[in-house]
Amino acid sequence: MNPIAKQLNNTIETDNPFLMEMLSDIGKNLFFPKGILSQSAEAKKKAHKLNATIGIATEKGKTMRLSSVMDAINGIRAKESLTYAPSYGIPALRKIWQDSIFEKNPSLAGKKISLPVVACGITHAVSVFADIWIDPGDVIIVPDMMWGNYNLILNVRKGGIISRYPMFSEEGGFNLAAFEEKVLNEAKNRDKITVLLNFPHNPSGYTVTEKEGSAIVKILTDVAEKGTNVIVVADDAYFGLFYEDAAIKESIFARLCSAHPRLLAVKLDGATKENYVWGLRVGFITYGCVVEGDPAPVYDALEKKTAGCVRGSISNASHLGQTIILKSMQDQRYHTEKKEKFEILKSRAKRVKETLLDPGYKDAWDVYPFNSGYFMCIKLKTVDAETLRVHLLEKYGVGLISIGKKNLRIAFSCLEETDIRELFDIVLQGVEDLMAS
Repeated sequence: MNPIAKQLNNTIETDNPFLMEMLSDIGKNLFFPKGILSQSAEAKKKAHKLNATIGIATEKGKTMRLSSVMDAINGIRAKESLTYAPSYGIPALRKIWQDSIFEKNPSLAGKKISLPVVACGITHAVSVFADIWIDPGDVIIVPDMMWGNYNLILNVRKGGIISRYPMFSEEGGFNLAAFEEKVLNEAKNRDKITVLLNFPHNPSGYTVTEKEGSAIVKILTDVAEKGTNVIVVADDAYFGLFYEDAAIKESIFARLCSAHPRLLAVKLDGATKENYVWGLRVGFITYGCVVEGDPAPVYDALEKKTAGCVRGSISNASHLGQTIILKSMQDQRYHTEKKEKFEILKSRAKRVKETLLDPGYKDAWDVYPFNSGYFMCIKLKTVDAETLRVHLLEKYGVGLISIGKKNLRIAFSCLEETDIRELFDIVLQGVEDLMAS
């Protein structure tokens, strides 16, 4: 094992030995290398005559660039866009994003969390998390309705065991009984479990209520208290898009990050959906845990391991993407613009709810609970979801996503309000077509 990794492990072990038990074999061995990076940083400070350490090309003391590229960037300087960003992410962006986490999650008041480490979107953040914390054979608890990429990353790539529970109860709402049963059963014979929570949920568009959120926290804390190490991953890709009063308005991360020494909370979020910059691919990985004494050294060690994982996979996320997001968040128009876009999506969700109250749809499908995010789902009663999806696409030019045999996902985020009624009427017509045939 590299001496730097050993040193980081010693820091973690001293302040919270349970975290060392949770780390994967890769996670235990990860570190942030010094070598070229540290030598270049030292040269940047002291090489006042000539600096031949930087792995970029320069010209007349400035970053070499093509005018055709700079014209497309439109005013962002080459050193803020074309050069390499740190593997940790741009420091100012990490700080402003951490500040925004505290601002959006009142339960974090007075608590200590790590500085976010920048990933190349939340998909990459999930992959980095898996490298650091998941070994082959580890169990990851998720609902039966889940984003398909979890399986590719956690099961196919990492060899983790996906263990599912029914997302919704028959009465409607989050299935707390099934969730608790699954958590307790998996914890019986394991030293470590990982629980992945995704609110607003993809594909259903559901966010738990305050009561449900409190119950989730208690279930997981009780399991940790009984001696099982618990990693809770909050995939907050659609964070902030909460449309109804009943939905919890902050991340479950905020309630869990100081719950118990045996419980590690990991927040995966990003500008991707929150700031409507999907293709810029900027996500964040943030840690919250209980340690004895000052948590700063432990967080520093976790950040170094995480940045080392980024360094060892993609080197760093796009400097240009990070700079654009940073400048936007520093702009005085930022909060006003975000509220304007939120209201558009909220209005679309409201229109979907109103449309689906029509009793003319009741024989064709049931509606899963939804109160947030980009999506909602219907459960078909009489026809196969994939058969209907293909029929709607080929006959009516309408595209939806089928999930399993009975579920269709509708992304109202990309529908104008005026198109919502027409879409559901076409879906109903498609069901009737298949029934008639």
